[in-house]
Amino acid sequence: MGRVLVIDDEEGVRTAVRRRLERDGHLVTLVGTAEDAIRAIREEDFYDVIVTDMSIDQPGSGLDIIKAAFNRDLFAEVIVMTAYGNVANAVESMRRGAFDYIEKNAPGVDAYEAIAQKVDSAMERRLRDLRTVQLWERTAHQVESGNQ
Repeated sequence: MGRVLVIDDEEGVRTAVRRRLERDGHLVTLVGTAEDAIRAIREEDFYDVIVTDMSIDQPGSGLDIIKAAFNRDLFAEVIVMTAYGNVANAVESMRRGAFDYIEKNAPGVDAYEAIAQKVDSAMERRLRDLRTVQLWERTAHQVESGNQ
């Protein structure tokens, strides 16, 4: 399926998310700090989807992850998860381009299943957007070739 980077300071959460996503065929990379995550985003191959906790090293570190992701890849798909959801964080995450915002402890919701569904939706959007850009590039090349 796709390459997914999972960032959370709780090893149990990282492991549970990895297991659930690997069941769907995703290749999952785990990191436990914002610094390691930003390094992976900058230095590794592109990730199709990034799933990050909002508060890894400090309360707003998830926003730093979003910024790093979009600096590297305009088509980044970032899903922000948090144990302590609040409207301000959700709005700010979405304003900065996050695909979605999920509460890990929402009553009556299997957070890992919700994350898996969001990853699949984010992957679909990324592939659609990349195909659109490829179509634009082919069209521009054809127009350019026809004008010469």
